[in-house]
Amino acid sequence: MSLMFPRLARNFVRNGYFPTDEVTLEHLLGALDPDDGNGPIRLLDPCAGEGVAVTEFACHLGERAQAYAVEFDAERAAHCATLVDVSLHADLMDTVISQQSFSLLFLNPPYGDQVKDDAPSEEKSGRQRLEKLFYQRTVDTLMYDGILILIVPFYTLDKAFCGWLANSFTDVQLFSAATEQFKQVVFMGRRVRRHQQKMAAVQSVFQTLFAVGKGDEKAVSLPECWSAPYRIPSVRQELKHFYRVTPDPVQLAEDIQQIQGLWPSFTTLLSIAPQVPRPPARRLSRWHLALALAAGAVSGVITSPSGRTLVVRGTTWKVKQRKTDFTEDDEGNITEVITMTDRFVPAISAWDMTPDAKTYGELLSIR
Repeated sequence: MSLMFPRLARNFVRNGYFPTDEVTLEHLLGALDPDDGNGPIRLLDPCAGEGVAVTEFACHLGERAQAYAVEFDAERAAHCATLVDVSLHADLMDTVISQQSFSLLFLNPPYGDQVKDDAPSEEKSGRQRLEKLFYQRTVDTLMYDGILILIVPFYTLDKAFCGWLANSFTDVQLFSAATEQFKQVVFMGRRVRRHQQKMAAVQSVFQTLFAVGKGDEKAVSLPECWSAPYRIPSVRQELKHFYRVTPDPVQLAEDIQQIQGLWPSFTTLLSIAPQVPRPPARRLSRWHLALALAAGAVSGVITSPSGRTLVVRGTTWKVKQRKTDFTEDDEGNITEVITMTDRFVPAISAWDMTPDAKTYGELLSIR
């Protein structure tokens, strides 16, 4: 499968897109074989571009392989969605992906320095590069015994980056990419737990990587034939999370247009159709009247059968009702008990709007 025309590839490079060249991709295919299990093999490309590379790997590994991809650019993400099994149009930093859920992590991240305001301190992690940021974000998605294929410029392999790789991977091999245009190296290794590593092996890998990163040594070219290819394991756990956190405005608008929410049944659900009020089952007591006044139910324009029209506003207030009781015991002692009881006093004010009435325009008090 041809990646793209060279002229088009150069245009993408100018926009910050560095796709894996076709020759490097073909040589990498020979380095991978599926294991002998029956479970699924899950592949992740978190910077998928048009999805060509991860699709090639999935086709090479057979029907058990499932290709997952994340791509930020809208145009490339739309093309990627037509090739891979599951794709996200999203910023990788705005996604949630289950840890240790992928058999193969193919990482060809963006190249360049991080923005200083967003970059952490350089004391422990060295120069802040996008390659290191994307590696730290995605390495935990790779299962133990899973295979990492990392393609970065050789000069990004500083002490911090080399230490991360040497401590977390075994069976490490480092090659030069087929094209020298971007000064890329291809790192390949199997992820292991750090306590399983031997210090001598870690130091040897670190020295090799760091020598290439400083430019003291040059990595060998990718072989066309592999005598001992990497075995891609079957995944051992379910992929529970693979989604974008912030909704895409375009996708959200399409979903809203399709689902339409509750608007088609607005009148049914919210009961805005006019309803005739029912009279109470019995005459209201003063307590019921006070509650109705306090709730604002007694208000508005009221027209009597005789034609009198009043603008009514009801209210209520609380007063203290005092009650004094005297009791005398057997010894002649008198005890005074004062009981203060809250009592709600309702009041209705009415503005007489009856035409030709003597009290037209006057404020009346109804008790």
